[in-house]
Amino acid sequence: MKKLFVFTMCVLFTSCAVAESQKTAEKFPPPSIQTEEQLHIDGEKYTPVNYENQVGMWFPYMHFEEYMFGKTEEEFTSAVREKFSSALEESVNTVYLHIRPCGDSYYKSEIFPVGVYLDGDYDPLKIMIDEAHAVGISVHAWINPLRCQTVEQMSDAPENFIVKKWTEDSDCHFAEIVGNRWYLNPAYDETVNLICEGVDEIIKNYNVDGVHIDDYFYPTTDADFDAVAFENSGYSDLTLWRTENCTHFVKAIYDTVKNYDERILFGISPQGNIEADYNSQYADVRLWGSEKGYCDYIVPQIYFGFNNETCPFVPTLAEWESLVTCEDVSLVVGLGAYKQGQKDVWAGISGENEWAENDDVIARQIEIVRNSTADGYALYY
Repeated sequence: MKKLFVFTMCVLFTSCAVAESQKTAEKFPPPSIQTEEQLHIDGEKYTPVNYENQVGMWFPYMHFEEYMFGKTEEEFTSAVREKFSSALEESVNTVYLHIRPCGDSYYKSEIFPVGVYLDGDYDPLKIMIDEAHAVGISVHAWINPLRCQTVEQMSDAPENFIVKKWTEDSDCHFAEIVGNRWYLNPAYDETVNLICEGVDEIIKNYNVDGVHIDDYFYPTTDADFDAVAFENSGYSDLTLWRTENCTHFVKAIYDTVKNYDERILFGISPQGNIEADYNSQYADVRLWGSEKGYCDYIVPQIYFGFNNETCPFVPTLAEWESLVTCEDVSLVVGLGAYKQGQKDVWAGISGENEWAENDDVIARQIEIVRNSTADGYALYY
């Protein structure tokens, strides 16, 4: 009788595990390779490849030095192929490629100068797109709208670069210095137009499936940054004004993408700390997650452990689940895979050693996301 009970429980457990596995597979299917007919069913116009449930991965420009700088086209292509192969092993179906991190370009551009890590005569974005699409991975062009070159880099930038012209005009406030770096000031139509022209250049010249921005909104809370524009704005509330400026350029990017092709996605990856989004970067994430017309998906960077004293993972995820209420906006949870095995000095006493002492933090977080209302997750290494 006891053996029968154990056998029955094993069968039930196995059935439940299989059912859960099937449920997970249905929600997060692996990438599927698209044929040329599928990619170009509208004739010459590219048909974007996107997934209802994203498993994303960021490819930040800081790593370009490793596999781009000083490399031949063949070496770069081989490295990219290997990295996408590794991504597939982690079930990744969408990559965010950092192609304009600092007012520069890792693609052929008439608007922005070439990025510092590209010293070869080839087009890295085209190569990355071709390699990703060959294995069924969706490609989202990741840009930082406001961040530009350092002061030293700007001095060496081409003279015909429009932002450099702005920086050399003492009466022009379209770009301002914070620390040792230039940033566009989103208070002006000229800067928003430039951001949108840059997006338009990418989506018209490359077969990207989406456009992606992260958490580089206002670079400072210092009132001096945009004092001239604020004085002329007619507003009395600096926080409200800056928040509306951010929403204005976010909406402008969204409209630029959709005016070209409704099927191309636009996503935003803000900080995971909602309070900090508002207080330090003026990012109206509640608006963007609750109303149509600002983004197709939002990827909060919930790079926190379970024991983080400021933003513990589970309650923070719940906050974002309640925030993203628009049926046209997907919630994709950003996970800090780079922290695995590391000490987290910002997590407080109870969370400082969590990542170093536990090698399954990311695995547990992925499992929680899979059983949440979120539509996917993305890994940052």
